[in-house]
Order: sequence, then structure tokens, then C-alpha cells
Amino acid sequence: MRKTLWYTLRPSPPQQDKAPVRLTLLVPELIWPEPADQFTLGKLSAPGFEWLLAHAAGEPQPRRPFENVLAECFGLNEAPLGALRLLGEGNAAAHHDHWLCADPVHLRFHQERIILADAGAFELDDDEAAAFIASLNLEFADIGQFHAATARRWYLRLKAPVNHVSAPISAVAGRRVDSDLPKGDSTLTRWLNEVQMFLHLHPINERRQAEGKPAVNSMWLWGGGEIGDAAMSATPKFSSVWTDNPLAAGLARHLQIPLHAPAKNLSAVFSQGGDAPLLVVDPLLQCALHENGDGWRQAFEALETDCFMPLKNALGRQVDRIDLIAPTIYGQLHYALTAGERWKFWKKSQPIVATAQQLAEFAKK
Repeated sequence: MRKTLWYTLRPSPPQQDKAPVRLTLLVPELIWPEPADQFTLGKLSAPGFEWLLAHAAGEPQPRRPFENVLAECFGLNEAPLGALRLLGEGNAAAHHDHWLCADPVHLRFHQERIILADAGAFELDDDEAAAFIASLNLEFADIGQFHAATARRWYLRLKAPVNHVSAPISAVAGRRVDSDLPKGDSTLTRWLNEVQMFLHLHPINERRQAEGKPAVNSMWLWGGGEIGDAAMSATPKFSSVWTDNPLAAGLARHLQIPLHAPAKNLSAVFSQGGDAPLLVVDPLLQCALHENGDGWRQAFEALETDCFMPLKNALGRQVDRIDLIAPTIYGQLHYALTAGERWKFWKKSQPIVATAQQLAEFAKK
């Protein structure tokens, strides 16, 4: 007589002293902004990312600049982005006075429109930046004091605060700025005209133009405000922040959230990041802003290997929930995945190029 063996299936005991991890991943320009670009998207293989999207819930929201989305992740809707970014550079002076980002840019006319190129689109070395800053501080000491954290990231500490409302640099870099001109108090706008004339005649710009390089002929002033007690009312919802983005680092420092450099692999995040880590990964942003399709593709492939595929394997194991947030030209994307999605085998992945085309159609509506 054949015997039937009955086995009792017992679930694996939960890990002790280890709460389920809810991981948030913020990746600006996650989808290449040109859906018809077959060179960048056509043969891109990303099974981990495609699996995550196929199993995620969410839909595009209206387009928002990366910097605003980042601040809102920390619960700060009206944040002094300039001072916070400076704090992320490690400058304690950010805690005092009214600061703005004063990023160096090149403005040019194209078909009767003004196009802005940020310093990521052209070469500017540290010595040139230091010389510009020294000259500006001598010429415009009555306005405030300039500071260069890097050749590409400049700041202005104003002697008298003004209401200067302008879009973050990522919203205007590489684009026409006619419709994004600053609003509010026109004091700085009028003064900026003087700065542009001063920069036009600066010896460094004369030399740059002689060498065929773009002149640093203006600055983009944005993110003005002071770090005050009101901003501290935000309740930190992240247990740790992993990034080398200065604004994200400043937000973490301001809210006293443990800050880490980008992890070489996710095992460090799982072991040291607590139950709600935030990863801010921005290498795709600059590539998209400067139309560097090859660079974007390489950065995405690195993300697939180092992040997306490991997250696919970790969901339902080390990770209980994944929130993937992506400000893009198509809109603000927010995908959420829970552990139970791992077992929905009937959900089929699709190539990234198909996702880009669908998002482009959605953005037209």
C-alpha cells in the first residue's frame, strides 16, 4: 500500500531585531527624454528595472523640478534651497543670513529666444571660478558676498533679503528661459543686468571667447531664503540618506538624519540604513540636461547592475516596500512596490523604449 507523506510547511522565522525595510529611491530623469532615440533606448537591456516597473503601481503626475521634489520628500514645501545646498557642501555659514544659489551660466540667443547653458555644459576650472568670485565681490560688495563651493556651484549671501522667485537650475538648464524669468521683487533682476555687463567685459571671458569657449555671461539666481526654526518643524521620515548630491546632503544635515556617501552595493544600505533609507541617485540628470545620450545610457546600465537588479532580488526578503520617485520631462513618476508583488508572475515586463513612448503620449494629454 502506497503511503502518503504529509509535510507541515512552516514559514521561516522572522529576523529578530530587524524591522522590514521601506526603501525610497529618488532618480531624476530616470527615463531618457527622447522616446524615439533608438541609439540610447532601442537596445538597452534592463531586466531588473523592467521587472520593477511591471510590478509597480503608480502613474505620472504633473512635471516638477527635481530640487522641489527632493525637498518635498523631506516634508519641506517652501524650503530655502540655496542655504540648504550650501549646508550640504559642508559650509556652516548656511545657518546664517539670506542665501541664494548663484550658479554660473552662459546665455545665448537662438531663433530670437534665450537659451541657458549651466556650467555642466561647458568647461570652467577652479582658478577661473575663483577669479570671477573675487572680481564680483570687489565690484558688488554693496549687494552681498559671493562664494564658490565648486567651479560649477556658486552662492550669494545678500545683505538685505529680497523676494526673488525663480525656477531651480535643473528646470532651465539647456532650455529657453523666456517664460522662466524671475518673479517677485525686481531688485535682483535689475542688478543682474549690471552683473551681465560686468561679466561681458571681464578679462577671463575675453580670453575664453578668444579660445572658442562659452563666456560666463550671467548667473542663475534661485533657491533664496534663510534656514529658520520653521523649517525644523518637518518630521524626518527617513532613517538614513545615501547620496553625494549637495542639496540632499543639506536636507539630511538640517533634519539631523544620518548621512552616508553612495553605497557601493545595497548590502551596506540594508545593514546600516535603518528601516526607511533614502537613496538619491542623480547621474542621469546631468546627462539628460546636456543631451548626452551615451553618458545617460552608461549611467543607466550601472544603475541596473548596482541597484535595480539587486532591488528586484531583495523585494520580499530584505525589503518590504520600494518607492521609486523620478522627476522627468514626462512628469513626476512615483512607483510603489510591496513584497506581495513578487509572486505575481503573470505581470509581464516591457522594454524601456515602450515605457518612454507611453509616457510621451501621456504627457501630451
